Amino acid sequence: MSDVRPGRLKVYLGAAPGVGKTYRMLDEGRRRAARGADVVVGFAECHGRPHTEAMLDGLEVVPRTRCTYRSGGFEEMDLPAVLARRPQVAIVDECAHSNVPGDGRNPKRWQDIEALLDAGIDVITALNIQHLESLNDVVEKITGVPQHETVPDEVVRRAQQVELVDMPPEGLRRRMAHGNIYAPEKVDAALANYFRPGNLTALRQLALLWVADRVDEALQEYRSQHGIGGVWETRERVVVALTGGPEGDTLIRRAARIADRSAGGDLLAVHVARSDGLAAGVSHASLARQRRLVEDLGGSYHSIVGDDVATALVEFARAENATQLVLGTSRRGRLARFLTGPGTGETVTELSGDIDVHRVTHERAGRGTLLPSRRRTLSTARLIAGPVAGLVLPVLLTTLLAQLRGTLNLTSEALLFLLAVVGVACIGGVTSAVIASVTASLLLNYWFIPPIGSFTLGDPNALVALTVFAVVAATVAAVVDRSLRLSRRSARATAEAETMSSLAGSIVRGEATIPALLERTRETFGMESADLVEEPPDTARLTAVPAGPGAYLVLRGRTLSSSERRVLAAFAAHVGSAVERARLAAAAAEVEPVKAADRLRTALLRAVGHDLRTPLAAGWAAVTSLRSSDVAFSPEDRDELLATADESMAKLNRLVENLLDLSRLEAGALTLNLRATSLEEVLPLALADIPDVEVADVEHIPDVLADPPLLERVIANLVGNAARHTPPGQRVLITASALAGRVELRVVDRGPGLPADGRERIFEPFQRLGDTDNTTGLGLGLALARGLTEAMNGTLGPEDTPGGGLTMVVSLPFAAQTVGAEPTAQSVGGA
Repeated sequence: MSDVRPGRLKVYLGAAPGVGKTYRMLDEGRRRAARGADVVVGFAECHGRPHTEAMLDGLEVVPRTRCTYRSGGFEEMDLPAVLARRPQVAIVDECAHSNVPGDGRNPKRWQDIEALLDAGIDVITALNIQHLESLNDVVEKITGVPQHETVPDEVVRRAQQVELVDMPPEGLRRRMAHGNIYAPEKVDAALANYFRPGNLTALRQLALLWVADRVDEALQEYRSQHGIGGVWETRERVVVALTGGPEGDTLIRRAARIADRSAGGDLLAVHVARSDGLAAGVSHASLARQRRLVEDLGGSYHSIVGDDVATALVEFARAENATQLVLGTSRRGRLARFLTGPGTGETVTELSGDIDVHRVTHERAGRGTLLPSRRRTLSTARLIAGPVAGLVLPVLLTTLLAQLRGTLNLTSEALLFLLAVVGVACIGGVTSAVIASVTASLLLNYWFIPPIGSFTLGDPNALVALTVFAVVAATVAAVVDRSLRLSRRSARATAEAETMSSLAGSIVRGEATIPALLERTRETFGMESADLVEEPPDTARLTAVPAGPGAYLVLRGRTLSSSERRVLAAFAAHVGSAVERARLAAAAAEVEPVKAADRLRTALLRAVGHDLRTPLAAGWAAVTSLRSSDVAFSPEDRDELLATADESMAKLNRLVENLLDLSRLEAGALTLNLRATSLEEVLPLALADIPDVEVADVEHIPDVLADPPLLERVIANLVGNAARHTPPGQRVLITASALAGRVELRVVDRGPGLPADGRERIFEPFQRLGDTDNTTGLGLGLALARGLTEAMNGTLGPEDTPGGGLTMVVSLPFAAQTVGAEPTAQSVGGA
């Protein structure tokens, strides 16, 4: 069974309902049907509009299937019926529609469309701009109407054609007012809400910008395919910072729109796994969902480790040559920002330099953080503030209690001092708590234990109280310090696990090549470079860890901590595995040419065993019969036997010549005689034995630089191949055109065509794709045609024939530069 060519998708895109997408879609279906295409309507939603319903006349409509869901009756497209009908073109309206659950149906109609495309059926569909996933939230902000049915942008971008159905806002409102879109009772409400002029203008601009970007992408692809040098354009690289919070979806979509406004813009999402505890409260489920959203929008996801989020973000953006950085506004309230200082957004803005920073507002802005506080570990500021507080806070408390002397007893005063010591312990840890404990004990003894104004421990009760006071203060401080250390270890373990999870995800998605792993290692640890070497370096600025036998992973940049080195060792293990796989792949690649040569010899023996023996046997039988003296042949019989012998010998000669020419090409022993050659010179000779060939006007085509006999062989092989696949009653067409110093000769057939993944295999020797017998030759024609064409500095490649079939395109250079010169003889060297 031959491979099925995937169907082609055409999308009619509108800015709003009522612009005429369904009408245009059905009109194209009628035009294609008039040209002979097999067109059916899989699903069309006319909304009771008489002009649109009239477009269904003359088109075959596949009956819809009835569905029951929650006691209600619905009609859906009958996908199995359309697949069984197997038309050339299927019209499927409402691409973003959600199917009724049940009976094994796809959740979305765009998934039904993909099933039709996979079956080789061309599809024409329609949708509005608000149904695109990347624009879903901005359309809701404009219109105030949430859109629950969306289509991934990548589905629409894969379409071979996207046609915008455009209409000015006032024209659309007039159509609405005339009752051509909604029922009369809905017109006033629609005009006052969704169909306001401002809404329609904004939606129209979104549609125009999206289609303009799509056109720009197609133009860039065309220039790349044809080797046309393009103008250098600034490439936007947008980095969006994710924390795992609920605002992530908004940030991703906003960053995706910024990236899409420039052709070729890149979207990079990054999550910083902090070692100071910030990562401990991250919702991994939210991060996983946001990662999928980023990838659906065509972006990439990255996870890095950094002690300081702002610095890590800016360093990552600079390493990726980012032009813009998107962050959410702080979720901390004003009081929290006043007490804890500037947040990540303000710091990133200060460090960004020439990188544009976008602070995006969201519904959680200023409502309090959902993550642990930034002050989870002993920063430098706390290490300084703790001892200072241990000295100052007891003094301030003593001053206050001296003013209240006589109001509180000694027990209350001691408890207040104890509270102050606990507070200092929370700020600065054990050392600060000891300083505060000693200071408070001395002040309490001097100012509040009789005799006041002197240091005395004469009272045993006072001595016990002070001792218990100091022990309690030290114990509380030790517990607080241990809690902070355990929190720090837990946070580091969480960050390490998150980093390894990101690495494992990259490997599962196929990013485990050595350069990808090295780049992932570099960006994860924020280093200047990451390389794989055979010998460990001596310099202290480099960090080296073993990555398998005879390989070391070397990082240049900052000094790594012991915990970071543990994670680096895991990265090195993955790199070592990738190196080993690369070695095995290289060994397999060395064996592959031997296997290929063996397959070639086997194919040659099989082909020669049949294809050479058949004409040899026929010719031999004819000659033996003619030499026989037992039978008296009539003149007609003798002529027929002679013709059989002549035809068999000619076929045998062509097969042997093909084999010899192919062997000369592979051995580099084919001698060329390049000269100015006109198509009018070689076409009659090439087509002498091939009937039913139509040749377009080639009189005004410039001469090409070619070897005439070889070019004749190329054309004869291509036309012979096309004739075998052209249906009866149709003719092979030959056309030619001149462009950019080259002549393109096209040999067009109307056969079944070929899938994209089989187009290179037809140029391999002994390949006969789609043939069901072994009587059509050795399968050398196309392989020899490409080899001879490339030997003459030309190219040979396939392309689709409009309307069905395959076109072989031979491109050869002009011969203008050789006018008046002698023919050029050269020997073609083999690889």
